[in-house]
Amino acid sequence: MGYSKAHICQCLSRIATIRPDSPVTIYGNRLKTGNEFVTSVISLAKELSDSGLERGDVVAIAALNSDYYLEWLLAVAYVGAIAAPLNYRWSLEEVRSAIELVQPAMLVVDNYCGPWAAKFQKTIKFHANLATNNNYAIRTPPPKPIELDFIQAPESIVLICFTSGTTGKPKGVAIDHTALIVQSLAKIAIVGYNEDDVYLHTAPLCHIGGISSGLAMLMARACHVFIPKFEAKSVLQAINQNNVTSFITVPTMMADLLSFLGKTGGEGRFKSVKKILNGAGSLSDPIARAVINIFPHAKLLSAYGMTEASSSLTFMPLPLRKNDDSYTIISHSDNRPGGTCVGKPAPHVELQIREKAVINSCPIGAILTRGPHVMTKYWGENSTGFPNKGGWLNTGDMGWIDEKGNLWLLGREKDRIKTGGENVFPQEVEAILSRHPGIAGVVVVGIPDDRFTEAVIACVRVKEKWSWGGDDPHATLQLSSSLLRDYCKQQNLSGMKIGQAEMSLAPRLPVEALHPTLWHRRARLGLGHPLYVARSSHELVGLDKAGQWAMKCPVQAIIRTTEAKLDQLTMIERKRGLRGITD
Repeated sequence: MGYSKAHICQCLSRIATIRPDSPVTIYGNRLKTGNEFVTSVISLAKELSDSGLERGDVVAIAALNSDYYLEWLLAVAYVGAIAAPLNYRWSLEEVRSAIELVQPAMLVVDNYCGPWAAKFQKTIKFHANLATNNNYAIRTPPPKPIELDFIQAPESIVLICFTSGTTGKPKGVAIDHTALIVQSLAKIAIVGYNEDDVYLHTAPLCHIGGISSGLAMLMARACHVFIPKFEAKSVLQAINQNNVTSFITVPTMMADLLSFLGKTGGEGRFKSVKKILNGAGSLSDPIARAVINIFPHAKLLSAYGMTEASSSLTFMPLPLRKNDDSYTIISHSDNRPGGTCVGKPAPHVELQIREKAVINSCPIGAILTRGPHVMTKYWGENSTGFPNKGGWLNTGDMGWIDEKGNLWLLGREKDRIKTGGENVFPQEVEAILSRHPGIAGVVVVGIPDDRFTEAVIACVRVKEKWSWGGDDPHATLQLSSSLLRDYCKQQNLSGMKIGQAEMSLAPRLPVEALHPTLWHRRARLGLGHPLYVARSSHELVGLDKAGQWAMKCPVQAIIRTTEAKLDQLTMIERKRGLRGITD
C-alpha cells in the first residue's frame, strides 16, 4: 500500500487515537467508541478478504441508514473493493438495472431490503447481511496500537454513486479517494465541522450528499447519530436525545420539519444545533428565516453540487438578507441576468461559464467545473475523451458569475424553454415568484406550442389562508393572474417574460402535454406522488415514480379522490399569440 496516496480509511487511526473511549457512532441504544468502531471496520475487512473478495470487486449495498452501513462503506474500501450503494426506494426493475450495470461480486442487504437478495441469489457470487461480523468485532479486544493495511482499487475508484436519473436511467458515477477527501476537507473548512460535533445522518447513505458529509465528519472525528430514514418526528427526537449539533437537509426535508413543528409547537426548542447544511435546491427566504427561529443558534448554509462533482461545488450562508448584494435574490433593476445565487466555489473548485449569450456585458452559458473533485468516469462507459478538453466537466446547468465571484443558476440546459425565438430559464422566473408571500411552491415548465415552439406555464401551490380570485381589489390574501403579473413587473422581471396570462384550476386547463421536468421537481411544489395534472379538458393523468403517464381518469373521478391536492395546485397558461411567460 502506498500510504502517501489518498484513502478514505486514513481517518481511522486518528479516530482510534483521539476518541478511543468516546462515542463515535450511536444507533438507538447501540453505541460504539472509537476503538470499537475502528475494530469493527478492520475485522469486517478481514472477513471480506478471507471470503474471497478481491481488489477491484464491486460490492452493492442496499439498506437503510445505520452505523453498520458506514462500517461496510469503509471496510469495502479498506480491502480495495468498490462500494455501489443502491437506493432503498427503488423498484425491483431499477435495482436490476443498476446491478446489471455494475456487475457486483457481492450484494449486502439489511432486513428492509432483504427480499431483493433472493432475486439475485444465482447471479451474484457473495451475499451478506449488513449486521455480519459486528458482534464478533465488539468482543474482540482492539490491537494497540491499531495498524492499518488498506489498499486501493484500480484507478483509485472507491465508490459508484448513482445519479438521480433526471435524464433517464440512473448512471453509475465512479468517484476516487481524492475526490471524496477534498470534498470532506472543504466541508470541514467552510461549514466548520469539528470533533465536538454530534452529527445526525438525515440524508441516506446511498446518496452522494449523505456519503460526503458523513466522511467529512469522520475526518473531523465527530460523533455520528443514525436513524433509519428521514421522518420529521424521529429527526427531532434524535436531536433532543443526543444533543445533535449538526445535520444536512434538502428543501423537502426542511419543509416537513417546519410543518411538523407548526402542528406541535416547537419553536426555539433546538438550541444544541449549531450547523445546518442544505442541498438539492435553495431554501426560500421565508423558510430560511423560519429555520433560524426554530434552530436559533444554528449557522445555516446552502450548497450547490452534483453527484459527478462528488457533492458540493459552491456554498452560501443563509438566510438571504435584503441589503446584502452577495446573497440576495437579485433585483433586475440593473438588467443583470437574474436567477438564483448559490454562493462562491469551494477553494479546490474551478468554475467556468461556456458563453452562449451576453446580457448587458454579462456572459451566461453552461456551467463547467474542474479539479480533484470531478468524477473519474461513468461506470461501464468508455472514458475516452472524459473529462472534456482541459479537464472540464459540464454540469448541465446554465448560469453566470457576478463580479464578487458568486455563481447564479438560471436552470438546467435541458429545461431551457424556447418561446418565440427567445430563451426563458425556469429558475429565473421561479426565483421571482417564490418571493411572493402567497406562493408556497412554484415550478415553471414548457409545453409544445404550434406557433412559438414552446409555451411557458407555471404550476403554483397557494399558501394556506390565501385564495385564488382577485376580483375585489380591496380584498387581502388573494392571488390572480393580473396580481401576479403586476408583482413580476414590480420585481423588474423583463417584459418579454411576463406577457398576458390566464389562470384556472388544473381540471379546467386544456394542456396537451407537460414537460417531464415537472415530475422531477415536484418537491418545489410540496406535493407527493402521484402528482395529478391536466392533460386534456376531459381527463387528468397521474404520474408514477418513473415520471411516466401511469393512469387516466375522468376529471370528476379524480376530483372526488384528490380534492385537497387540486385545491392547492393551479396552473398558469400563457395566452397563445403573446410572447413571454405567465407568472
